[in-house]
Amino acid sequence: MGHKKTKKMVYMALLSAIAIVLHMTETALQLPLPPGMKLGLANIISIVVVELYGVKEMFIVNFFRVVVSSLMTGIFMSYPFFISCGGVIMSSLVLAFIKKLTSLPIVSTSIIAAVFHNIGQVLVVAYIMSSQAIMSYVFILLASSIPTGIFVGMVAIEILKRVKKQIA
Repeated sequence: MGHKKTKKMVYMALLSAIAIVLHMTETALQLPLPPGMKLGLANIISIVVVELYGVKEMFIVNFFRVVVSSLMTGIFMSYPFFISCGGVIMSSLVLAFIKKLTSLPIVSTSIIAAVFHNIGQVLVVAYIMSSQAIMSYVFILLASSIPTGIFVGMVAIEILKRVKKQIA
């Protein structure tokens, strides 16, 4: 294995570990927010990875983040795991389309990803509950998508300013 491939693998492992820690930390925090509403700290790493390495690598990091953190918190294959998967899959797919088809700024991309993360989670809850009544809750979550998306995007930009110099 070449030096560049090894270096990339090490960075991907580090970014995955950071995403897992952020995901678990946010899960452990008891912020006074409405149910289901979170800051999306681990999504910072998703944005960083897609900008540094690309879509395939972002899917890999997101997969590891959800699976490993759910194994470590004991929720693997439970409702919260599937709800988390729904959000991550939906936001990752949208992020992939955005990166392939547009050149939107990072903050805009982050807001859109946050919106679809919430939509994905609510769709899974609606499926689990066998009721579309929960779909009205998506509007409450979407209101949080804008400020959290801006926050995540701005933090990702600051990280990228510092990391791009180191990785190149």
